[in-house]
Amino acid sequence: MSLFSMPFVDSGVDTALHVVATVVLVGVIGAAAYGFWRIHELPIQKAHHKEHHQLGLITALTWIGFIWHWVWVIAVVIAFVDGEQALRRIRDIWKGEPAVGEASALADIQAETATVTGNTCPQQEMDHA
Repeated sequence: MSLFSMPFVDSGVDTALHVVATVVLVGVIGAAAYGFWRIHELPIQKAHHKEHHQLGLITALTWIGFIWHWVWVIAVVIAFVDGEQALRRIRDIWKGEPAVGEASALADIQAETATVTGNTCPQQEMDHA
């Protein structure tokens, strides 16, 4: 056997290997395209799931994002961020007021502190007295 001999050349195996390679190549390209499409449609699916008010805008930005990818990023931000809640939170931060969830959490902590202080302090007072 020489150094330049090629295995499977001029045989039926050669043709079969070419067919297998073509099928694998087409399959990989198809899977990559499908995965790209699924990721690209993510903002639209999220907007449908949340019943977003700007569904048309998100859809248009997603389609434009196929050409200009930075536009797709804007569609993701609009789809995943609740604009009304974010604006309320920014307003509360600007005014210096705690958010609704923070106010109730603060009240819960104060109630727990009062309960713990009321139950454990008599024992500590007896130890110190």
